[in-house]
Amino acid sequence: MKEINVISNICTNIPKQKVTEEPDSLAISTRQLVIQNGLDYLEGTGADLICELCISKGGSCCNGCDKLIEGVGCQSRNTSCTSWLCGFLKYLLYEAGLHQEWNSFWNQVPGKNYRMDNTPSLFVVRKMLKVQNLRFLSEALVADLKKIAANHPSKDYIITIREEIDRNLIHLRVWKNHPEKILLAQRNIQILTMEFHQFQKAITEYRKTVRQKYNNKSLIE
Repeated sequence: MKEINVISNICTNIPKQKVTEEPDSLAISTRQLVIQNGLDYLEGTGADLICELCISKGGSCCNGCDKLIEGVGCQSRNTSCTSWLCGFLKYLLYEAGLHQEWNSFWNQVPGKNYRMDNTPSLFVVRKMLKVQNLRFLSEALVADLKKIAANHPSKDYIITIREEIDRNLIHLRVWKNHPEKILLAQRNIQILTMEFHQFQKAITEYRKTVRQKYNNKSLIE
């Protein structure tokens, strides 16, 4: 359980910086500001809830990292680790229609590498992430995963699901010019997530809310 607390508080040693409430207003940003923006966004999605479950099943994404100290947390948070998403978080943003927005934001940030970066202190970022309130989606997803895990004797069963979802989401990007392969990846994702009943209810309600806001905005304009 110590590791869960470590990951949940992984940004403890990073000084807070205020992220502008106008996400389109910045042309120049700092390395620290984009990291904080990313961490705030992940908090808004409820990433800590998913991390806690995966860690309890032996699936910590930080396993083996020499920058992680037990009982203390991450000692060198970087743009690479902040921008990286596991299969479950990718899936959540994918279903919410926000995965491309996340990728587009981090595509602006130079110098990312595996568990490290050489991102400069100052660089151009023309659009910051607007923090979302999506913790209810993570709560629903975790509830489904706990139920699935309870019904399968293998401890790493949900980690296997996570990796398979991730692999097929990558295929959607890699195979974007191959419709038949896109359909195959989409079908695989549907099969892998067919037991995500609470999440499907939550994402359906979220989409209704988004459509309603869009329609109301169109009427005002």
